[in-house]
Amino acid sequence: MIRIFITDDHPIVLDGLKNLITSQEDMQLAGLFRNGADTIAALKQEVPDVLLLDINLPDISGIELSRQFSDSYPDLRIIVLSIHNEKAVIGSVLKNNVKGYLLKNSAGDEIIDAIHQVMEGETYLCLQVREIYNNGHGSGLEAVPVITRREKEVLSLIAEGFTSSQIADKLFISTHTVDSHRKNLMEKFNTNSIAAVVKRATEYKLF
Repeated sequence: MIRIFITDDHPIVLDGLKNLITSQEDMQLAGLFRNGADTIAALKQEVPDVLLLDINLPDISGIELSRQFSDSYPDLRIIVLSIHNEKAVIGSVLKNNVKGYLLKNSAGDEIIDAIHQVMEGETYLCLQVREIYNNGHGSGLEAVPVITRREKEVLSLIAEGFTSSQIADKLFISTHTVDSHRKNLMEKFNTNSIAAVVKRATEYKLF
């Protein structure tokens, strides 16, 4: 019997996955969760065979969760179900030892097939994800950038509308240092727009 946890904050998606899993003779739904904190707490009590994990959770990024779980529970097979089809997101979770990545419009049969394949030691990517990730001509980031604690603080204040001078005063650093952080962030996100950095970082829940 394949024991499965599901983590997703959308009730309709959660109900659909619940019905899909409970209809399978060889699968058992061991837990349903709507956020990262509840999932973390549950895994301390029991580690299932498979975790179906949404990327966009209300309290923590699924990218960060997959990183934590990969380190703490190396035998846990994580399958990401996401609306994100960006190469950077796909690359990031695969680096975290995620065993499957499907878009949320995937058919139920494909999700079941993915579960069976990861249980056999395979890595499963749905067709669209496979084409995006393996496209040698694809552009953009290969993975979601890792940003430092100070960069998160600066980015958060930028998102709130503070100027470099105001940020410098708040963080007790020089405006030159703030501008250096801006430059580094734009380089990490491969853009010359700090607004684009804020947008992407918000989508990825980096701060």
